[in-house]
Amino acid sequence: MSSSGSAVYEGSRRKLVVAFDVGTTFSGISYSVLDPGQVPIIKGVTRFPAQGTIGGASKIPTVIYYDKLGKVCAIGAETTRDGIDVEAQEHGWVKAQWFKLHLRTKSKLRAKQNVDWEIYPLPPKKEVINVFADFLRYLLACTFQYIQDTHVNGPDLWESAKGDISYVLSHPNGWEGIEQDKMRRAAVIAGLIPDTLSGRARLSLVTEGEASLHFAIRAGILAEAMSSGQGVIIVDAGGGTVDLSAYGQKPEELSQTFEEIAAPQCLFNGSVYVSVYAKKFLLGLLEDSPFINDVEDIVNIFDRSTKLRFKDAEEPQYIKFGTTRDNDVNCNIRFGQLKLAGSDIARFFQPAIDCIIQAVLEQRKTATQKISHVLMVGGFAASDWLFRNVSKAMTEQALGLNVVRPEEHVNKAVADGAISFFLDHFVRTRISKVTYGCFCVIPYIPTDPEHLQRSGSTIVRPNGLKHVQDSFKVVLPKNTQVSEAKEFRESFQYASFERSSLKDCTLSVWCYRGLNLTPRWKDIDKDNYSSTCTVTADFSSIPVKCLYNPQGRIYYQINCDIVIFFGLTEMNAQIAWTNSDGVEQRSPATIVYDPELEVVIPNNALLEP
Repeated sequence: MSSSGSAVYEGSRRKLVVAFDVGTTFSGISYSVLDPGQVPIIKGVTRFPAQGTIGGASKIPTVIYYDKLGKVCAIGAETTRDGIDVEAQEHGWVKAQWFKLHLRTKSKLRAKQNVDWEIYPLPPKKEVINVFADFLRYLLACTFQYIQDTHVNGPDLWESAKGDISYVLSHPNGWEGIEQDKMRRAAVIAGLIPDTLSGRARLSLVTEGEASLHFAIRAGILAEAMSSGQGVIIVDAGGGTVDLSAYGQKPEELSQTFEEIAAPQCLFNGSVYVSVYAKKFLLGLLEDSPFINDVEDIVNIFDRSTKLRFKDAEEPQYIKFGTTRDNDVNCNIRFGQLKLAGSDIARFFQPAIDCIIQAVLEQRKTATQKISHVLMVGGFAASDWLFRNVSKAMTEQALGLNVVRPEEHVNKAVADGAISFFLDHFVRTRISKVTYGCFCVIPYIPTDPEHLQRSGSTIVRPNGLKHVQDSFKVVLPKNTQVSEAKEFRESFQYASFERSSLKDCTLSVWCYRGLNLTPRWKDIDKDNYSSTCTVTADFSSIPVKCLYNPQGRIYYQINCDIVIFFGLTEMNAQIAWTNSDGVEQRSPATIVYDPELEVVIPNNALLEP
């Protein structure tokens, strides 16, 4: 990939940056060797151990075969060799595929589409983090081998850089802290980084949409449209998900700086679901046929060839799966070939086409700048049928949108773009996808109808006053444009009758995904609240006040601010307080992600804004 867009590397010594794009069906690797005084160049790994293709390929299957003991027997490019299916059956190997989708949170709040039944299960006794780690470990080994084989003094290059490699992992737009935390844990297990502060700093995460934007900027695809102040929607159509992101550039900016202009979206309608719909159709078609047991093989052939070349709904397609003796006229099977009407195949694609069109219209409606272009990238975007139908819909609706896709390398956009994200960092402002806040107690006002309605859930705090629980304090509203340096802070009082209980703080950050523009109470639309993370902080350096409540009882109180940064690709938090000299002090706070954990704070130490 071109080096245009990057500045000269100003580091004092050579450095290696590696990006792993672990996709649902295929994965790729890009990297850049940073030499002092040189403009970095992004390169891709195009040859993998055991790869059968002469000349190599930029992507390999995201597939692992495990034996009965959970040992990796074949992985990535190794799973494409001839006879692998027979070998797997003979030895009882279990195939792990589409495992990336198991990383996502299963909460019904996060998954509007019910896709669980469509996803291949994980191998027995295997956790998704360990499977993901096995694949990362393999990708690292492939990178090592490729650099050693293709670079002059490759072994020396790797030896000098291996202890300080920076990694970038990409993920769907809809993934948040919980999924990012799982990916980080997998990277540690895989040996990419040590589980230390400095080690974790060497791993960056970026959404597939933002990585695709960086790819487009470097490739110069949208230079004219973006420089004129118009926005662009990036549609990264991959194997499992379709990710949509909208970006704009201010013409007056001297540097290439971009901002999100609409909340990103993540749709579970990638190319694998075309095969899912095909399988459902075939199970019905061949229900009474002697070839019903061949459905899985037919779908695999459809996935590798028919789906990719499909262009015309008026032309039938033929799937060759058997021999000339295999016939079933009632099911359109002749001489080992299944004939499918083009109109049926078109229906397999239609859910993806419809959801992309609808999502583009939604982003265009909510964007803060005019949208002029839609850029389609990703392996699924290589489908002419998908691309033409999305383009046709935009033209027929007279939306003034120009739908484009790169002439080549659409499936390398994320991996290359992830390296550009590390080098160039074009995006400085992002849009909040949900409303963030926290539940707290507030002083009870007997004349307030909302408080009266909840009088049965009031408590008396250590200060001796009655308070009502489960009030939702909004910290960041949905669809808010947030710069990377923007701080969101809220003041809290943390009180207790026991001084020893004020050594640290635990605060749950929640998100609201419903339609209420001003959510206030946990008991209203409660199903649309979900715990995002837990922020923990050390209070040992914060001054403790000794106070008396109206009943004459001593209690202790700490006043502090929780400071959260939402504008980065990952959430960050700090705690701030004022010392005895009136000077603000800060210390880092730890963010813990656990989808199964809901923190319960005892009544004698509750937070109050």
